[in-house]
Amino acid sequence: MSDWAAEISVDEALAWDLIREQLAPLPRRSVELLAEGWDYVAHLVDGEWVFRFPRRQVVVPGTEREIAVLPRLAGLLPVAVPAPVHVGRPSRSFPWPFYGARHLPGGEAVDLDETARARLARPLARALRSLHAAGTPVVAASLPADPIRRADMDFRVPRTREALAAIGDLWERPPVVDEILAAAAALPPLVPTAVVHGDLHFRQLLVDRGRLSGIIDWVDLCRSDPGVDLQLWWSFVPPRARDEFLDEYGPVPPHSLVRARVLALFLNAILARYGRDEGMAAVEAEALAGLRRSVLE
Repeated sequence: MSDWAAEISVDEALAWDLIREQLAPLPRRSVELLAEGWDYVAHLVDGEWVFRFPRRQVVVPGTEREIAVLPRLAGLLPVAVPAPVHVGRPSRSFPWPFYGARHLPGGEAVDLDETARARLARPLARALRSLHAAGTPVVAASLPADPIRRADMDFRVPRTREALAAIGDLWERPPVVDEILAAAAALPPLVPTAVVHGDLHFRQLLVDRGRLSGIIDWVDLCRSDPGVDLQLWWSFVPPRARDEFLDEYGPVPPHSLVRARVLALFLNAILARYGRDEGMAAVEAEALAGLRRSVLE
């Protein structure tokens, strides 16, 4: 079985039946496949609602967190997030929860030139400053601390080495990577200081006509080091716009930037392999470009 294979696949016909079973009169007109990743499939319903169905059991706790927390978080951020409105519960037809949120405009942040990326630096910094700020205690109180050990460098550094080795035929890592990983391995234990998205990479950013129109896929929402999300500072923001990002975001502790850099290498290595295996050339290309940016100072 492929690493990316679904435990349960929800196609358009099954999505129609599951939604109608619990949430009639939806769907009224149509159900169309919108996007599919290794954890979820999303269907556009009646051109208005995006329904998100887990593909694997392991993401169910995160789905439950999205359902509980995103409606509260949505009002705290200067960027749109998918706030669940229609919620489907586990049933005999489908064993996991699912939900529908209003469709957010935009597409994945791929195939952007450096000027377009630079224009996104400040809006992205504002969104992350708001998310990471101490002003979200009502959200933080209900979240676990780094449940998948994104910022735990004792755990993450070896997995980053493995992820990079798996794409050795796609990207020859420069010597600076070993220096980055050694610096990360020497960091003290994690102290969670912020509410973080938890899995923030280019596929989770929506861009509509050059503007940041949304941040999606919050299944790994948790408390952790802000570096978990700031991996985009290394892998997505052009080096010439990094100062502009920090001017908007504010100061970042050096240890957070080290953690962020490891996550940039890890996530983009995984995405490059996924893009290659699934025949998604744009995802593969964007992830490899992210790796190249991540080793630039």
